[in-house]
Amino acid sequence: MSASPNDIETPPRRVGEVFLAFLSLGLRSFGGPIAHLGYFRRAFVEQRRWLDDAHFSQLLALCQFLPGPASSQLGFAIGLQRAGWRGALAAFVGFTLPSALLMFAFAWWAPYLNGPWGQSLLHGLKLVAVVVVAQGVLGMWRSLAPDMPRRLLAITAAVVLLWQPSAWLQLLVIAVAAVVSPWLCRSVMPHREVTPSPGYGMRAATLLLACYGFLLLAAFVIAADGHPLMQIGAAFYRAGALVFGGGHVVLPWLRQVLVARGWVDEGSFLAGYGAAQAMPGPMFSLAAYLGSRMFGGEGGAAGAMVALLSIFLPGFLLLSGVLPFWQRLSARPEAVRVGAAINAAVVGLLAAAFYNPVWTGAVHSWADVFITACGFLMLVVARQPAWVAVLWCVAATLAGHALVH
Repeated sequence: MSASPNDIETPPRRVGEVFLAFLSLGLRSFGGPIAHLGYFRRAFVEQRRWLDDAHFSQLLALCQFLPGPASSQLGFAIGLQRAGWRGALAAFVGFTLPSALLMFAFAWWAPYLNGPWGQSLLHGLKLVAVVVVAQGVLGMWRSLAPDMPRRLLAITAAVVLLWQPSAWLQLLVIAVAAVVSPWLCRSVMPHREVTPSPGYGMRAATLLLACYGFLLLAAFVIAADGHPLMQIGAAFYRAGALVFGGGHVVLPWLRQVLVARGWVDEGSFLAGYGAAQAMPGPMFSLAAYLGSRMFGGEGGAAGAMVALLSIFLPGFLLLSGVLPFWQRLSARPEAVRVGAAINAAVVGLLAAAFYNPVWTGAVHSWADVFITACGFLMLVVARQPAWVAVLWCVAATLAGHALVH
């Protein structure tokens, strides 16, 4: 059962409780966004009983419907339900802090990996990205494209984006998917569970949505030759505001913005993405690494902080703004069908990103094919945790380097 407002716990104690619960998850939640959802359900529905299955499912459906990091948004919503705005902030900080610090440390350490052994280590991390994104494509194909119309939509999106990889074309594909949803997703029906109240009304929600829109407009207006920190903030805010599908899907968007403009080189980009697979907590913490590495490594701690906050902020503003309206919206079949079609298009977007840049940027030999195939089987067939695949890819790559040299 969800917590009653008449509970005798004081708000400060409840905020601390939320922080410690999410800090524990942030330290041990390996496996990416899909795995995080399982951790959350076990921790907050089965063990702590902060909310019941119906409320958990409704919050999860909303977070998957909106752009942004779904698992972090779900954690934010649970913290909000449990202890108000301070609880939401505590959930975010607790869940994100461990991986953000680890990714910032990796950004500091990466420049010292210029020797052959260091380059082999980085190459192993790139192969990790191949394995994990392949698993993500397969899992999303099964769950988000379960019927032939949505599979055709996913395949079409992948072909279009392979033909012309562009951040703007990604948005166009998602928009077209929303337009065709009444015809392609006629079999999708809404759930009828009751959505929990967030504890604030329509006026506050409207203000939050206005903030989301204003900051998004500002992110597009900021010139490319402005202050570096403003450019970092604008780029990562746009990514967090417009990317559907969470951590894996943000990869092509960030690559288009950061690598194409020369702010981060492609090798460093893929190495950071591979390192993110070895970290617990949200994959959006990759922003801490990228923000620090931007402009030839001059982003530093300030760049890491700006990038991290900017990529998470839009998802939280949008979630908070939509929550009071969600109970009405989730009962409308047309809204649910739009979400289903967008999710199917996201599968195609991720499939295109898997080939370019993930596969083309990491796999250069038959040995690489063998290493990634074994890692993929570890995750999908043997169902090993992600860190096992990380250890395998890195160890096998280093062993291969030792044999050759």
